[in-house]
Amino acid sequence: MLSNTRRTLLKLPLRSLSTSSALKSTDISVKEERPYVYNVQLNRPAKLNTFTMDMWREFKKAIDGLADDPKCRSIIVSGEGKAFCAGIDLAAGMSNIIQVIQDDAIEIGRKGRAVRRFIGEIQDCFTALEKCPKPIIAAVHSHCLGAGIDLITACDIRIASQDANFSIREVDIGLAADIGTLNRIQKVVGNDSWTREIALTARDFGADEAHRYGLISRICDDRKALLENSIDLAARIAEKSPIAVQGTKETLNYARDHTTDESLNFIKTWNMSQLLSTDLMNSALAAMNKKKATYEDV
Repeated sequence: MLSNTRRTLLKLPLRSLSTSSALKSTDISVKEERPYVYNVQLNRPAKLNTFTMDMWREFKKAIDGLADDPKCRSIIVSGEGKAFCAGIDLAAGMSNIIQVIQDDAIEIGRKGRAVRRFIGEIQDCFTALEKCPKPIIAAVHSHCLGAGIDLITACDIRIASQDANFSIREVDIGLAADIGTLNRIQKVVGNDSWTREIALTARDFGADEAHRYGLISRICDDRKALLENSIDLAARIAEKSPIAVQGTKETLNYARDHTTDESLNFIKTWNMSQLLSTDLMNSALAAMNKKKATYEDV
């Protein structure tokens, strides 16, 4: 007889591995803070915003929706309650993969493929932050652990309140971080020794250390100041030409992963069309007339 888990693996897509196929919209809230500025808030305060599979899917749905929304020009990711994100909900977020790992009825090669697909789906939820053409600001307060680091290293800008506390926790639970931290943090920070130290020891570090090594770019006094600063920063970005802003993010991402020559060719090809936009003329005329430029939605 086939086990229930094996039947699932053989007959159903990976999405069916979750305990519920319905997305829990209450886990993520989306609010327009100012014109063109949206706040995507992790909304499981009772669980310190730890991620479940449904929450990951709802998060990706929110980011993908704003990526395609012409009324959105910049995004803030924040956390409701006492913490930004305390990682993965081990009971609800890892139960499916543990069930697969422990089912001896599944042939080992197929078990490995199922685990790989499971990890890939979770990775895609945070890669959506990089792929989103709109700049994304991570506003971190209190705990930012494990999956929280995965999340913020995929964002464009990271700022934190003074009480922020960070940790790459995965070695303490018997695994190498596999959702994005180890793949992105050295590109974000650029200090190989420090990133290896915090990844290999799983030790906590605070906002001052995170700022000193470049993981965050700004420290705010408290959570209220953090949200105000995040909104002001996002609003300032949203006032700029969306053609210019989104092209800048695309080019910075490309340049990070390619040679200078390849990146120069990329922006040359990109701007051969984007320079034809009316945004360039509108910006020039506004500057000459000492007025604020306005731009069409993209």
